[in-house]
Amino acid sequence: MDHRIYQTPPLIVPPTKKSQSPKQSTVSFKDVLQEQNQLKISKHATERMHERNISINDKQWELIQDKMQEAKDKGVTDSLVVLNDATLVVSTSNNTVITAMDRHEFSSKIFTNINGTILIQD
Repeated sequence: MDHRIYQTPPLIVPPTKKSQSPKQSTVSFKDVLQEQNQLKISKHATERMHERNISINDKQWELIQDKMQEAKDKGVTDSLVVLNDATLVVSTSNNTVITAMDRHEFSSKIFTNINGTILIQD
C-alpha cells in the first residue's frame, strides 16, 4: 500500500495585459446622481394618463421634479401633486409618479397615505 502524500501543484495564473492607456470616463459623479434622481412614471400612472387624456408639458415635469425634491428634503415621502387640470400621487422617496387623475375625478376623492401636498399652478 502506498502511503505517500501527493500535493497538487500551485495554480499559476498568467498575468493579464494591462491596457496602455486607461479609458477615462466622461460621466461625472454629478451626472450619475442626476440620472438616479430622474423622475419616473409607473406603468399604472402612464396608463391612467393615457386613458384620461392627461397631458403634462416638459416645463411642468421639470417643476414637478424640482418640487418633489424640495418635499423630499423636508421629509415628505408620499405626496399629492395638484396641477390645474390633473392630480398626481407621487412617491418622493423613489421619485416615481404612482397614479394620475383628471380634474373631475379628484374633486370627490379621498387621498390616503399622503404626508405632503404640492400645489403647482400656471
